[in-house]
Amino acid sequence: MSEEIKKLSPKAVWGYFYELTQIPRPTGHMEGITRFMVNFGNELGLETLTDGAGNILIRKPASLGMEAHRPVTLQAHLDMVPQKNASVNHNFLTDSIDAYVDGEWVKARQTTLGADDGMGVALAMAVLADKGLKHGPLEALFTINEEEGMDGAVGLKPGFLRGEVLVNLDSETEGVLCVGCAGGIDMNISFQFKEDTYVPEGDVAVKLNLTGLKGGHSGLDIHLGRANANKLMFRFLKEAVCDYGARLSAVEGGNLRNAIPREAMALVTIPGDNAEALWELVSDYQDMFRQEYAGVEDGISFTAEMAELPQTLIPEEIQDDLINAIEGCQNGPITMLNDFPGTVESSSNLAIVKSSNERIEIKLLIRSSSETRKDALCSSLESIFSLAGAKVEEANGYNGWQPNAHSPLLQVMKQTYLDLFGQEAKVEVMHAGLECGIFQGAYPEMDMVSIGPDLQHPHSPDERVRIASVERLWTFLTTALERI
Repeated sequence: MSEEIKKLSPKAVWGYFYELTQIPRPTGHMEGITRFMVNFGNELGLETLTDGAGNILIRKPASLGMEAHRPVTLQAHLDMVPQKNASVNHNFLTDSIDAYVDGEWVKARQTTLGADDGMGVALAMAVLADKGLKHGPLEALFTINEEEGMDGAVGLKPGFLRGEVLVNLDSETEGVLCVGCAGGIDMNISFQFKEDTYVPEGDVAVKLNLTGLKGGHSGLDIHLGRANANKLMFRFLKEAVCDYGARLSAVEGGNLRNAIPREAMALVTIPGDNAEALWELVSDYQDMFRQEYAGVEDGISFTAEMAELPQTLIPEEIQDDLINAIEGCQNGPITMLNDFPGTVESSSNLAIVKSSNERIEIKLLIRSSSETRKDALCSSLESIFSLAGAKVEEANGYNGWQPNAHSPLLQVMKQTYLDLFGQEAKVEVMHAGLECGIFQGAYPEMDMVSIGPDLQHPHSPDERVRIASVERLWTFLTTALERI
């Protein structure tokens, strides 16, 4: 029963999180959740504002005697990533999330949980609602559409916020104070062509399905060595085309730019005489993929099935250029940070490949905490796809969040954590994109730190949040608010 979540501690935080799971809120569909947040602020009798971008700001006065403390902005984003397993019938526009307790974790059945960043929203809501907490002037900013384009953060104007310090609640490891993050940029690539209406006589159609991959967050999980369904599919297609006479009719892999693609499908035709050999090749590739990713990917499934013969094919020249470009496309971690060992500096996620009538679209998300490295990676990828005859465009670029080692807020947070738990919090830079980098542009003097509970595998149906870490985070956050 998902309502058992409301019995967890702290009850206020988990109660609000449960309410959020009942409100459909995929990126781009913010009407229900923003209406809910406005009603929440008004019911508390707090000043509640909506800016031109659609962000919600709720202000809470300082506790008695703490009016002179620095104003604090808590911040979380309202949208969630809609990812589900192919076997489940779930409509993210209408259906609630079926969350449940599984031992020390809260998970969702066959879909993303929405703890990214529903848990941050719930924490901020609990702070706003709790009349017994001690804190200075406080406001909570709830941004929209963070997961694709960071629309809310981009639309935030100078002067809307009063906070001198900002605590972002969108990190994914309890006991870590994040002080910087990567910037990013979208690459949109397209091939235009006139469909080939000639299907070779004697050809049969085969549908290829690659499923069972873990996927995950293209920033937080990019270093884990997980398979990219698009890269694996095109690796197979190259051999199928070169050695078995396959022709590509349609292909589709991945559906979100910031998620590592978990599934891919391709429709091909081959000479009927090669059908049995192709079946064996598919089986061989499945065994090879499972062996290569043993211990990382446990459920790779690569299958072939007979299909209805298509009316059209992708022209052979476009097909070959596409396959070569995807094969050559850099994917995964590219460079690492020297000052923060184990942290990715630059990465590429080959997120989406999709064919439609006379068009193939490819979407990548490039991340880097170095603007020059980001530009260099984009240039490299642009060269690959331009040589293949594709149109390449860049969009939705945003800067990284530059760390401030002398941050007064960081010093308060570090000392608070040490006092509470008897151990030092880690200070890290995150490869995932946080809105803090964009806020830095509009509020260059604002001191910022990002925190969060233990959240694993966001942007995938394996997403889960550790229950005990939420209680520790609540204690840490509320104690820090007394000291800032």
